[in-house]
Amino acid sequence: MKQKSLWLILFLAVCVCFSNVKANDFPVGASVENFTLPDINGKQHSFNDLKGEKGTIVVFLSVQCPVVKAYDERLNLIAADYKARGINFIGINSNSTENGEAVKTHAEKNYKFPVLIDKGNVIADKFNAFATPEMFFFNTENKLVYHGAIDNDRSGANVTGNFLRVAMDEVLAGKPVSKSETKAIGCTIKRVNN
Repeated sequence: MKQKSLWLILFLAVCVCFSNVKANDFPVGASVENFTLPDINGKQHSFNDLKGEKGTIVVFLSVQCPVVKAYDERLNLIAADYKARGINFIGINSNSTENGEAVKTHAEKNYKFPVLIDKGNVIADKFNAFATPEMFFFNTENKLVYHGAIDNDRSGANVTGNFLRVAMDEVLAGKPVSKSETKAIGCTIKRVNN
């Protein structure tokens, strides 16, 4: 009897531990539901209002992260190149440690695409986003076709893998994305519940 009770306790402990592990419930192929967030001036914008005719990039950003800062100029160049081709960029700041004024100042100074504020990290949680910068590329049907890093060199000096550009070029050419996931490297999103 003791052994059965011990096995039952062990089984329940394992179940509790695994119930706290968050599975990737937003894999490549998942569809994004329309959401609405305020921009840096408090005006509400929906995903559907901001999405591009040929696709949409959602990038999670940070004011303080040195990795994001290293990518700021490249992000603007990529966003400008692909906006002309029908793909829009949407920045999202989900960091609970960065106040609205700091986000506004940073966005006005650094980005040429809209930046939204995700108080309570609701969208970051839905996307299962964990880093800044972290990219989510949605096609015209709002399906996730690429998730991960911008490229393979945060300094920009030795880029040999332009993951995001390749994914967008493939989609624009009507091809499937050859490398749909890479590891986003950067600073962790500072969540409300962390």
